[in-house]
Amino acid sequence: MNSTLSSPGVARAASPSAPGHPSGSAVPPVARLTMAVTGAVLAGVATSFGQAVPGLASISNAAGPWFVVAVLLVLAAGVARGSVRPRLRTALAMALGVVLLELMHIGYWATTNLRGYPDSLSITNFWVVMALPAGLLAGAVAVALRSPDGRWRGAAAGVTAAVLIGEGARALLQVAATTGTATWVVQIVVGVGVLVAGIALARSPIGRAVALGVGVVGSVGVLAVYSLLGAA
Repeated sequence: MNSTLSSPGVARAASPSAPGHPSGSAVPPVARLTMAVTGAVLAGVATSFGQAVPGLASISNAAGPWFVVAVLLVLAAGVARGSVRPRLRTALAMALGVVLLELMHIGYWATTNLRGYPDSLSITNFWVVMALPAGLLAGAVAVALRSPDGRWRGAAAGVTAAVLIGEGARALLQVAATTGTATWVVQIVVGVGVLVAGIALARSPIGRAVALGVGVVGSVGVLAVYSLLGAA
């Protein structure tokens, strides 16, 4: 047998995944942030192209998926975890949530205009304005999902479910005649799935109650806000 392969000491020294090895697989924070920012722009680009695809047109016009993407990108950036103080970590995650949603708008705006369809990017645009509270909320949800406290995890799942269910319900009531119902039914089903998962992962009676309460009340709240503002 080859002595190199049979030597445990040599094998550990040659392994790039060994603890403490200088060539470890940990992704640097700057790289994580860069990937999140790039992902946000690409999400906007994909949305513009998706609106031209019959089966994707409705979901590409929905806000719920963008909110979910923003939460996932904040998590991917690693801002929602780390050794920094909890309040600072939360503030950074919330700020990043806003930045990512606005970058999605920029990616969408640039791509849409390059495709020959005039689109404006104004600070008074409804969705640009809504990216501020939605981004802050997305960042907070990302931090809560990382919390060891089941109540916070349950609340985060409830908020995410509420955005999906509330928007889906509003669409069924107000725009389904022109967009069809399939997309919105699927979005509601996904929202219910997120809520059920949040209840299951809360791992405590109080956490489960928080998840259910936030999901139900939040869904009604999102539906009311959409109806009040008359968002298109």
